[in-house]
Amino acid sequence: GLVRFNGETWTVYNTDNSGLPSDQVTALLFDEQGVLWVGTGDGLAKFDGETWTVYTTENSGLPFNPISELVFDTQRNLWIGTGRFYAYGGGGLAKFDGKTWAVYTKDNSGLPGNQILALALDLQGNLWVGTQFLDGVAKFDGETWTAYTGDNSDLPYAPVPALTFDAQGNLWVATYGGGLAKFDGENWTVYNTRNSELPFDNLLSGLVFDGQGKLWIGTGGGLAKFDGETWTVYNKVNSGLPDNWIWILLIDTQGNTWIGTYLGGLAVYREGGVILTGVQE
Repeated sequence: GLVRFNGETWTVYNTDNSGLPSDQVTALLFDEQGVLWVGTGDGLAKFDGETWTVYTTENSGLPFNPISELVFDTQRNLWIGTGRFYAYGGGGLAKFDGKTWAVYTKDNSGLPGNQILALALDLQGNLWVGTQFLDGVAKFDGETWTAYTGDNSDLPYAPVPALTFDAQGNLWVATYGGGLAKFDGENWTVYNTRNSELPFDNLLSGLVFDGQGKLWIGTGGGLAKFDGETWTVYNKVNSGLPDNWIWILLIDTQGNTWIGTYLGGLAVYREGGVILTGVQE
């Protein structure tokens, strides 16, 4: 289900007590009006604080019900990645302007694969798409698709579960099995366990920059921080991190780093190097 925490009280929303279409929540995004958009394993939901609106393949142009990622572009269109972890059939990328749906697949566009894992916008407003399997990363400028794979670039052959951009416009790519890659528009730089202090090559959905421009990286072997030169690694042994398998990261408006783990619940890192013990059910 979905949990809301106001600093003191926890509120749980699930399929039994709300209009949430599935208890498997995969993506969260607020729009400019404060409406929450929720990607789930069984469709897209919108929650304005009182009313739930659900979009599925049966009542909308959504191409596939399992949602992987959500992002708004500069024109306030909602882009929806679908098909995460589904090996065969389904998937695709959808754009929703609040009324009209547009669907992109590998059959009707330059999208290299239908199983979408990650979405991100660059400084020019181009949409970047990370895919599952070996389909790589694609850029879409609204008209033209440009695909980067292990065949035509130095991007590692691996699924791409997370994408983000730094203040200089460099693309950072988390891969599952191939480490971390940086793309400056021309050249790729790859960081892995063999050439850096990255603790593990399996990266999940944790890839975020803090206010000081440092990159936080969630891996299957702990939490890493990289300032472009120096690596700092946090794990169960050297910190209060409750689990080394990091699922997702988020930095709040106070600069706290929230860490979602696979088995250790939720943890938060605060300035001063304190990682609070994970919160579990």
